[in-house]
Amino acid sequence: MQRISVTLVMALAVFGAACTNLERSRDLANPAIPPAVTAVQVCSNCHGVDGNSVSPNFPRLAGQQEAYIVAQLENFRSHNRSDPAGYEYMWGIARHLTDDQIKGLGEYYSKQIPKPIGQVDAKQLALGKQIFEQGVPDKETAPCMACHGPDAAGLATFPRLAWQHQDYLLKQLHVFQDTEGRPGTPMKQITHLLTHQEMESVAGYLQAFPMSVGK
Repeated sequence: MQRISVTLVMALAVFGAACTNLERSRDLANPAIPPAVTAVQVCSNCHGVDGNSVSPNFPRLAGQQEAYIVAQLENFRSHNRSDPAGYEYMWGIARHLTDDQIKGLGEYYSKQIPKPIGQVDAKQLALGKQIFEQGVPDKETAPCMACHGPDAAGLATFPRLAWQHQDYLLKQLHVFQDTEGRPGTPMKQITHLLTHQEMESVAGYLQAFPMSVGK
């Protein structure tokens, strides 16, 4: 009887631990793990718990469009997005995620509150604002706000750009311009004649986007 009791206690302890670990798990292949747990236990290492990443190597996800996050995670999972930073960090993470997990992560980050980063050089702000609002007509470059909205908050699969890291945006603009690492968007056509200075300026403007419309 005593032996049965000990066995029962041990079984309950293991079961209890498993339940607890479900809320602290880093198991990406387990669809029972809530998306918020995956975001905190795994994604936060690079993107921050609330999606406001500190390092410019990693994009800010707070307030990002849910449909955009879903699309990018699906592209990583299928290896459709092959820019260096993408496949280095995200192919392995996304490979085991189910559709429901991906949707849950998109929903989680879309509900986080984006925070402003800081200012950049005044000359960059002026040129960047012009490109964001008016494009570069002599190069047939459309204004960024045409797809990403006047508040740079994005729409569906067009991502939020306001308060994104300048360095990250600049790197992605070069990916669009110089490689085939991010297929399926109009960005290659839009960026193909832009100079490094123009891309740096619009990226800087978006990092320091006016707070009155960046919320």
